[in-house]
Order: sequence, then structure tokens, then C-alpha cells
Amino acid sequence: MKHKWLTALGVMAIMMSDLATADGDPLAGQEKAYTCMGCHGAPGMRNAYPAYRVPKLGGQHAGYIVTALKAYRNKSRSHPTMQAQASTLSDADMENIAAYFMTLGKH
Repeated sequence: MKHKWLTALGVMAIMMSDLATADGDPLAGQEKAYTCMGCHGAPGMRNAYPAYRVPKLGGQHAGYIVTALKAYRNKSRSHPTMQAQASTLSDADMENIAAYFMTLGKH
């Protein structure tokens, strides 16, 4: 049990370090996020395989988006389409996209 808590705290510390650095340009992010909106901006969008609802990103904390995109880029988070999309993004692109989605607010 103690090991699980320590692991959880370690993961949170890593995420918090990324959250603190999420500092992009929303206007630049809006341009880069164009392809993201095809799935993440469509109401009721579902992924075909594996089947699940595509998450809305509006209002999501920028640091979470940056952390997720980096994980897709380095293939430590699994989703072939997201891995392909993230592989084309620089760290600055990720920061900008995250800043843009954060400004949209939750819908």
C-alpha cells in the first residue's frame, strides 16, 4: 500500500512540474490545433477502435495537455493516431496548443 502512495506521489510530482511550465501562445495554438478539432471539437465523437468517447479538451489544464502530447510523442502513451499527430509537434507547438484549449473553457 505504501508503494502505491509513493508511486502516485511521484507521478503527481512529475505532472506538477509539467503543469508549472505550460505557458504557450493561444493564438499560435489555435492555428496548430486545427487538426485536433476534427475529433476533439466534434460533439459526441467516438473513437472506432478501441471504442470510447473522444475527450473534449476545451478548458482542460494546459499542463495536462502538454504532458499527454509528450507521452504520445515518445510513445509511452498508446494511441496510433495521437502518436502520429504528436510526432509532428515541437515542445513550443504543444505549449501553444495547450494554451489555446485552456482558453476555450469547458463545454
